[in-house]
Amino acid sequence: MTATTDPVPLGPTSLAWAYFADTRLLLVGPRAAVLQNMLPALGQGVLDHSVFFAETFARLKRSAGPILDTVYGGTGAPASGRRVRDFHHGIKGALPDGTRYHALDPETYFWAHATFFDHLLYGIETFVRPLSTADKRRLYAESRTWYRMYGVSDRVMPETWEEFEEYWSRMLAETVVAHRTARYGVGYATKGLPAPPRVPKALWRAVSPPLNAVARFVTVGGCHPRMRELLDLPWSEADERRYRRFASAVRRLGVLWPLLPEAVRYLPQARRAFARDGRPRVR
Repeated sequence: MTATTDPVPLGPTSLAWAYFADTRLLLVGPRAAVLQNMLPALGQGVLDHSVFFAETFARLKRSAGPILDTVYGGTGAPASGRRVRDFHHGIKGALPDGTRYHALDPETYFWAHATFFDHLLYGIETFVRPLSTADKRRLYAESRTWYRMYGVSDRVMPETWEEFEEYWSRMLAETVVAHRTARYGVGYATKGLPAPPRVPKALWRAVSPPLNAVARFVTVGGCHPRMRELLDLPWSEADERRYRRFASAVRRLGVLWPLLPEAVRYLPQARRAFARDGRPRVR
């Protein structure tokens, strides 16, 4: 690909199209967002420049749509990717030790993408179906196409699935930290969800305990063990058994999934793409 040539977008024959906007993957919880912020440069960029702390859910909603459009945007996907990239031009500063950071540094930008790919992979295997090594190689190759939609340097992007596995293991073992931004992103898992402004206090006291229990279960259960370790998230062997039973039940119910309306099964970006270019032709 040259600087003036857009990459060929993903389409109905890709595994990414079949799964990235599958609503079952919402059950993964905020794994990708929290992992992103465990990279010091990215966590600091959010802390210094984002409205994440003041408008957490609004910020996540604004970010999700354009990223989904880099997968489902068809011929418009490269333009969507460039818009996502351009949001980050001014996100730069210094870490507490004085090291400079910029959101468009190749190592930082690829880490953010890697967490979305991990979300896709983990979500499919946990809540949809097992993936073969061939599937993983195919999905990773597609993720490389998806990454090129952003129009940023791909010099740090691993070439193969096997090289990505090595990169991922190394990042989790040596690079991620319990950054303040990441701790904030999972704070409700131990402290409880904040009360919505228009909900009466008495009603919130009544409904919040089960909501908090579900939020904790989904959030902490969806975390990689290294995340739980660094962020001090309690998770027992009994919790793990319950989570595995829950995931198994969701996978078994997959036989009924095609019977549900498409609006239940897929996010809007995917539904628009299916109407434009055809439904996924792989499962």
